[in-house]
Amino acid sequence: MSERLVALGQIVTTHGIAGWLKVNCYNSDSTVLSSARQVYLEGQGIRSAHEIEESKPYKGHFLVKLRGIDGIADARRWVGSVLCVAEDALPALKAGEYYQYQAIGLEVVDVHGERIGVVSQILSTPGGELYVVQGPTKEHFIPAVREIVEKVDFSAGRIIINSPEGLLDL
Repeated sequence: MSERLVALGQIVTTHGIAGWLKVNCYNSDSTVLSSARQVYLEGQGIRSAHEIEESKPYKGHFLVKLRGIDGIADARRWVGSVLCVAEDALPALKAGEYYQYQAIGLEVVDVHGERIGVVSQILSTPGGELYVVQGPTKEHFIPAVREIVEKVDFSAGRIIINSPEGLLDL
C-alpha cells in the first residue's frame, strides 16, 4: 500500500465484550473518526484495514466498533496499536490552515535566520499547542501562537518564529 496514513490516536484498551476499542485521540476535537469509513490499525509490524461500524465520544476518548472485530479476544490484540486514516480521507482545510502532523519534521528558524532545530512532535495542552523542537543541544517548547510563529512555510520546509526574549533559554 503506497497511500500515506495519518495517525489519529492509540488504542488504549477494550470496552465491553463486543469488540469495542477505546481510542486516545491525538486531537480530541477531531471529527474524522465520526466520518471516516475506512481506518487502519498498525501495531506489532501489522497493518490491517477495517471499516467503522460505529463510533462515539466517551469520557475524553473515542469508542470505535470496527467490522471484523467482534469480541473482546479480537479487540485485545489491537491494544497498543495506532489507529490511522488515509491522508486523502481528511477534510479539506481553509487557506492558511494545516494539520498538526504536517508540521512535524519542519526546520525552525528565528526571524534572523538562526537555526533552532526541528519539530519532533506537537503537544496539545489546555493552554494551546506546543511545538517540541529538538535543537542541537537541547529541546525547546515553542507555543504555536501567532505572536511567536511568524510563518509556516511548507514549500521551504520551515517555520519562522519571532521568539520573545528568554523563551529559548528555558
